[in-house]
Amino acid sequence: MPIYKCRVKKGANEPSEQRIDAGSEKEAIEKLSQMGLMPLHIEEVTENDLALAAVGSAPARAPGGRGRGRGKIKLAEITVFTREMASLFKSGVPILTALEIIREQSGNLYFKQIVGDIHDAVKEGSTFSVALGKYPRVFPPIYIAMIKTGENSGALPEILLSIAAYRRKEQEMASRFRMALAYPALMGLVGLGTIIFMFTYVIPRLTKIYVNLGEALPLPTRILLATSDILRKGWPAIILVLAVGIFVFRRQINTAAGKKIWSQFLLRLPLAGKFIVKAELTRFCRTFGLLIRSGVPILSALNIAVPVIENEVIKEQISRSYQELEHGGTLGKSFKNAPVIPLFMGNLIRVGEESGKLQDSLEEVASSYERDTEEAVQIMSSLLEPLMILVMGLVTGFIVIAMLLPIFDINTMMK
Repeated sequence: MPIYKCRVKKGANEPSEQRIDAGSEKEAIEKLSQMGLMPLHIEEVTENDLALAAVGSAPARAPGGRGRGRGKIKLAEITVFTREMASLFKSGVPILTALEIIREQSGNLYFKQIVGDIHDAVKEGSTFSVALGKYPRVFPPIYIAMIKTGENSGALPEILLSIAAYRRKEQEMASRFRMALAYPALMGLVGLGTIIFMFTYVIPRLTKIYVNLGEALPLPTRILLATSDILRKGWPAIILVLAVGIFVFRRQINTAAGKKIWSQFLLRLPLAGKFIVKAELTRFCRTFGLLIRSGVPILSALNIAVPVIENEVIKEQISRSYQELEHGGTLGKSFKNAPVIPLFMGNLIRVGEESGKLQDSLEEVASSYERDTEEAVQIMSSLLEPLMILVMGLVTGFIVIAMLLPIFDINTMMK
């Protein structure tokens, strides 16, 4: 019967080597699983290897190394990587083999390089979570924490499937939001381009006609001609002012004080404020609930979930909940005392804490707010279209009337 040399792990222990008699590699994997071991790498021991081992002169294998280049990795690629790893694990494929399969089929050279580095790190004895942690820009803290929990609990395939489902839902929500705003954005660009064309090309050719009339022009026409003149002659200054304004704004908004002021401003907007709150809390609750369901301790889960919130005001209030929870308080009470967080969320989380089903309450909050957010996006997109048509119609109407008023005055004088 063939002998297989296996590199295995049990829980959080260091990797070790085992030799096992089995009829095939699949049978060897099944035997290891029954022993509670997770196979990292399996290879059949040949007669030559046995002979070398007998004389104590087995050749050492030099660890592979790859350079760490720079590139761009799409979020969808990480989702596919996660889902494929889960499928391969469930099929009984060892982790090193799974990483090698994914590395070979990846079309992104930079991501292929990263998977290769992870493969080498695991092969040299590192845990999967530690190997992933070397790339924090690719694999966020929530990803690493859940992988580590899956390693410790022995439920890594299930954890990977949960991560893939979570990431897919996040991408679908962002995609729906982009799709809803795509048409209004296109209309705005076309309308703006049309207006600029009229002001810089059409109106200047009519200016000579109005000047030759020798009569005082109506106020709308004078405004139109002055605006056209400013756009034609002062466009370098306008572009410079806009560029400086954008630079200063972006620089200020990246400071702690600037982020907070901007966050407060967004939350005070009449319609967008509630939308932002629900969108942020949806992301937080879904992340927090997923971490708790995966077995991450509640304080660690809260500490990992808080950074997914982009609005500084909401982030600050939920961070206070972490401090209260650390000192023996409850999440439900701290959330109810936070002015920005709706009472619905605080009450539902309090019930979840009391019943021992906090993750279910968090998922219910996330689902409820996700539905509200989708409805708000649809309403905003349906309102934006007629609103932009109305604005474009008013601007175009003003231009047409301002251009025709002098002609009407000539007809009146001739009569």
